[in-house]
Amino acid sequence: MGRVNTTPNINVVPIVIDTILVVLMGYFSYFLRFGEWVLPPYYHLFIFAASLTTGLVLVVFNSYPSADSKLREIFFYFTSRVVLSFSIFMMLLVFLKVTQLYSRLWLGAWISLSSLVLFSAHAAYQQLVAGLQAKGKMTNDVLIVYRTEQGYDTLKGMDTAGYRICKEVNLLKDDVECHGLADLVESSRVSEVWISMPFNDFATVDQITYELRHSLANIRFIPQHNDARLLKHRISYLGSQYTIDLSYTPLDGFNRCVKRLEDLILATLISLSIIPVCLIIALAIRLTSEGPVLFKQKRNGMGGEKITVYKFRSMEVHNEEQGAVTQAKIDDARIPPLGHFLRRTSLDELPQFFNVLQGRMSIVGPRPHALVHNEYYKDLVQSYMWRHKVKPGITGWAQINGYRGRTDTLEKMSRRVEHDLWYINNWSLWLDLKIILKSCYKGFFNKNAY
Repeated sequence: MGRVNTTPNINVVPIVIDTILVVLMGYFSYFLRFGEWVLPPYYHLFIFAASLTTGLVLVVFNSYPSADSKLREIFFYFTSRVVLSFSIFMMLLVFLKVTQLYSRLWLGAWISLSSLVLFSAHAAYQQLVAGLQAKGKMTNDVLIVYRTEQGYDTLKGMDTAGYRICKEVNLLKDDVECHGLADLVESSRVSEVWISMPFNDFATVDQITYELRHSLANIRFIPQHNDARLLKHRISYLGSQYTIDLSYTPLDGFNRCVKRLEDLILATLISLSIIPVCLIIALAIRLTSEGPVLFKQKRNGMGGEKITVYKFRSMEVHNEEQGAVTQAKIDDARIPPLGHFLRRTSLDELPQFFNVLQGRMSIVGPRPHALVHNEYYKDLVQSYMWRHKVKPGITGWAQINGYRGRTDTLEKMSRRVEHDLWYINNWSLWLDLKIILKSCYKGFFNKNAY
């Protein structure tokens, strides 16, 4: 799965190129709309101001899709940034009361062409680089340094497209000391040095770094597999010490108030807009099957507190054994055609927006599991109960990454919990908005929901 690169270094060149492309599309869109290249002065002002806003948004987000991103991720990235940029600028024009000066068809064509051209340019560049790497025309020669077999296995696993391990140094077996690495790097003409040592041998890493202080090769420390788990957690600075926050969430104090305000605003707007849909679904359930319209079930909320979660009933009324919950499966006889439709489209979960207004749930967060599943998995999946450090959500990081629906294996549940804990440790308002936007096009007709 493609990931977004969130490193703090800003690469100015692609941002400048993208901004220039947006400017050119503004002029080209004007030609398509009016058939001429001579623009009124206020159109020039709009084009350059809106394009600079787009460049600023790209700088602020600073998260261009990585080399392994899928085409749909690249398309979504640039479309969302362009639309956001123009929305911000249009708000300014509304306040200035000058929107009547500009053609709406021109603006729509400009937004569409800018999104398409940015997507096409970056997708083509990605394919070009991938092709050159596959042919061996764009490779970085690497020297690897390790002391243990696990360190060797870790580094060999990093030998991917675009990198070629051309030299190996085992500090235990090879006749090479730390003070001889500089000459080896120079003679090998490598562009990078990869080091994999146990954390308790960091003194050796310091020695290697000092020895290579005059080298221009990139030096990377790659934790061994067992140690790498620690770096998945947030790193903080308390007083004079760095800390690795093994169980931490930014959702505390002021941030908790921000998230609650986010939930109230969005849930109110959504609840008002879905009332007609909810009435139609309720009537359809009442006419096609016997039983209540709503399905109510006890789940664990924040802090492990028991809460009542609402859903539209999508199954025929049936009796479960005491303390048992049978998960839905493909061609489940308990689910009528209407229920299949509701579950596949997630429309059965619409009543949970009222749970959000009640304060029991959040729009974004770990999905609440049945009580019996919590009791079963809490001893099987490490840190499972940490999911309850925040309110459960209607959608979440795990759901947009494919971990939705039936959890019939321990591996599926472990992966879902891993994504839930990542969200809890890395929460931000922007992350919530990203998950909500992705849920809009990933949440419907999901193949894992039945």
